[in-house]
Formats: sequence, structure tokens, C-alpha cells
Amino acid sequence: MTEKAFYVTTPIYYVNDVPHIGHAYTTVAGDVLTRWHRQRGERVWFLTGTDEHGEKILTAAAEHGMTPRQWTDHMVNTAWLPALQTIDVANDDFIRTTEARHEERVRDFWLALREKGEVYSGTYTGPYCVACEEFKQPSEIVDGNCPIHGRPVKEISEENYFFPLSKYADALLAHYEASPAFVEPESARNEVVSFVRGGLQDISMSRSSFDWGIKVPWDDKHVIYVWIDALQNYLNATGWPEPGWEERWPADVHLVGKDILRFHAVIWPAMLMAAGLPLPRKVFANGWLLVGGEKMSKTKLTGIAPSVITDVFGSDAYRYYFMRAIPFGQDGSFSWEDMHARYKSELSDQLGNLASRLLAMVERYRDGLLPPVASEPALESALATAAAEADERFCALDFQGGIGAVMGFVRAVNNYVTENEPWQLAKDPARSGDLDRVLYATAESLRAVAVLFNAVMPKACAALWSALGAEGDLAAQRVADVARWGQLPAGTKVAKGDGLFPRVETE
Repeated sequence: MTEKAFYVTTPIYYVNDVPHIGHAYTTVAGDVLTRWHRQRGERVWFLTGTDEHGEKILTAAAEHGMTPRQWTDHMVNTAWLPALQTIDVANDDFIRTTEARHEERVRDFWLALREKGEVYSGTYTGPYCVACEEFKQPSEIVDGNCPIHGRPVKEISEENYFFPLSKYADALLAHYEASPAFVEPESARNEVVSFVRGGLQDISMSRSSFDWGIKVPWDDKHVIYVWIDALQNYLNATGWPEPGWEERWPADVHLVGKDILRFHAVIWPAMLMAAGLPLPRKVFANGWLLVGGEKMSKTKLTGIAPSVITDVFGSDAYRYYFMRAIPFGQDGSFSWEDMHARYKSELSDQLGNLASRLLAMVERYRDGLLPPVASEPALESALATAAAEADERFCALDFQGGIGAVMGFVRAVNNYVTENEPWQLAKDPARSGDLDRVLYATAESLRAVAVLFNAVMPKACAALWSALGAEGDLAAQRVADVARWGQLPAGTKVAKGDGLFPRVETE
């Protein structure tokens, strides 16, 4: 049997509007995680996509004078797919909930659950937030508004079909107890456990007041509730129930925003329990990106398109900043001032300057050819430590810690160069061997940095790899092998080229 892939998913994003950096934040995290696992030699499958049904999409389409299908096609092709290219995401699959492969399997899933007695008819009366596409509890409403979006909720009363979520409370609590890593970080796990212990209510699995959605297979006057429909994308993308779907399922990591945690950590596993299917191994809730102290919002004009930032700093710096500046799992604020400061102090002054100095010195002092392989025990030890820590941190979704470990090594190499002063060694022919040693050790260190930072900054690392004259495909270099010293052969031709992180002027 083929080894199961390391399977990572992002949320599938609503196409009622264009993507902003809050959406891209989670997607970049998934891309960094999967690129890292690929460099560990693992089979990987990375899924993202779009959620295209529901009342919110119907409203957006009408506002733009389009049918829902015209609107979703337009948004996917002109906004959401291009955004993945803007931030250099290497996803393996992109699923749309309007695709036949999704809609057919959703119908089959719920037909099977109905036959098992997991569906009953009833009436829902209460508040509903269209922005969340969520049935709300009256206790959650603040002055008539959704606490997340700050918009008035709708009071609705509909004849719907229900899924008996409440009967799975004990099974969910038992699973959280037996698998404490199922929900992370710890604050998210505590929230979920508290919510379930507080008592679960059965949930509508259909809507009957509009018709944009997947028709309930036994009653075409209803469409399947958009969240019930959307959650199944993670399973459907594996090819379930066709042969081979087990090569990806269960998902190893569902990456979600904290505002949709309950759907993924409560409703989704209960659905899978009802169907007798394996549960995902981890649901990880990242925090919100804040601008001016508030959550990203198109309504409040705080939504920033990724391209606005990449056009100034480039995609590598974009990816680096958001994974470096904010502890993954916590809320974090974006500011131009902080991004510019980190770009200058860490990428330009530390990594970029180190690479430029090394390449220039090899060109000047050794005609662009690397000197003989030379040992430098202190750097070798620092590299082994940094590589091991980075691997541990990235695998634990501590992107800030993983990047910090590699950047700590970059600083150590910079200090090494400063202390050894190769520009002074070059003036003394008697110390030619010392100069060779410093030049080689610095180049070999940068070779390792290109591998360790490749998951975060693929373009810049590819340029550094090429400038060093390193052999082979950078993406095929293994994390476990990165600290083996002496991989750059003597006599390798280096190329000075353009700087990795040129000066950026911002107002």
C-alpha cells in the first residue's frame, strides 16, 4: 500500500469579495508547512479552495448584476487563483464547492446519514448572521449584532432538516481527552472543550428560504446548509469514496481561523463520527490579523490585498514577515513600519548583506571560485543545532520559532565574518589559508541557509542557491542532510548577481 501523504488543508474561502492578507496568512502558513515536510522527504498533499454556495454569495452576485455561478467563476478566475501566484503558494489541489466532484459526494454523504437515522425535520427560529453564514445563539448577540462582524443579525424562521449534533457531545469530549493535540493551540482547545461541555444543540443541515446551494437529495425545496456542504470538501478532495482516498485521509492538519474553529472542531468531527469515518488528526486555529487594532474587514475598509504589499517588498519578504512577526495561533497586528523595519534589519542587513559580501569576496579574492573544503567546528555545531531546532519548530507549526532558529544561525555567521575580517586576511599572503577557510565556511553556511529558508522564501533561496553554484534541485535537498558539512565542492563557480533584498523606500 502506498504511504499516506502528509495532508494539509486551508479553509475554503468565501468568494463574496476579493482576498485580503488575512486569507493569505493562513494559506502561506499551509504552504510553508507543506514545503518543509516535502524537504523532509515526505509525500505531501496541500489543499485550498473556495466556498461558493450560501446566502452571502447569492447577495453578492445580485449586487453585481450576475447569476451566482457567473459571480463565483469571475471571482475565482480574476481574484482567488491569481492571489495564490502573488504569494507563491504551491498547492497540489484547488477545490470549488460548485464542482461536480464535491456536490455529488455531499449528496451521497447525506443520503447515507439519513438512511442511518441521522437526519430529522424541524423548524429553526432564531438569529442568523449572513456574514458568518452561521446560526447564532441569542446569548452570543451583542446589541443586535454579530460579535465577529459587528453587523445586525437576521431573525429567521425556517422549516429545515436537522443533524443531531447534541448526541455526539460525549463522544467529542472523549476524543478531546484521548487526543489532546486534536485542537491546537491550547487556548483553542480549552474554548472547544468548554463549548461542548456547555451543551450542544442540534444543527440545521439545510436551508429553505433560498435556492443557491446543493439540493437536498430527498427534498429539492431545500439546499444543504453552506457550512455542512463546505466542511466536506476536505474529504471529497481525497477522492472519497473511490479507491485510493485513504492515501490522503485523514487530514493531518486543518488550518483554520479562530472564528471558524467550532465548525471544524465540533460539527465536522461529529459528522464524520456519524458517518463512521476517521477524524482529522489536528485542527489548528490561527489568530486574527489586526489592522488598527481591528480584525481584517472589507466593510471597515481594513482589508489589504496581498499584492499591495508584495508590489513593494516582494513575495519572499511578505511570506517571511507574516510567519516571523506573529506567533502562529495568536492575534497579531500588521503595520507598514514594522514590516519595513524587519525587512531592513533581518532580510537586507543580515541575510542579504551576508550573501552579497561573501559573493563579492570570492569574486575579488579567488576569481569567483570556491576555495578548498575547510572545517569550521563552531559553525558546524551552530548549524546542526539550528537545523534540529528549525525542524522541531516548523513541524509543531511554530513558524516564528523555526524562522528564529535559522535567523539566529545567520547572525552567528555574520559575527564569524566580522570577527575573522577576511578583508584583512586578504592583505597578508601568509594568511591565504585562513582566508580560504573563512570564505568556504561562509559559503557553506549560506548553502545550508538556502535549504532551511526555502520553505519560507522560495524565490530568494533559489537565487542564493544558484549564486553559490550549488548542484541539484534546491527543493529536493533534505532537512536531515542539511547540516552535513562540505557539500559545496572546491572550485565551484559563484555568481555575484543582484542583491537578494534590495533597499526599499516607503512613505
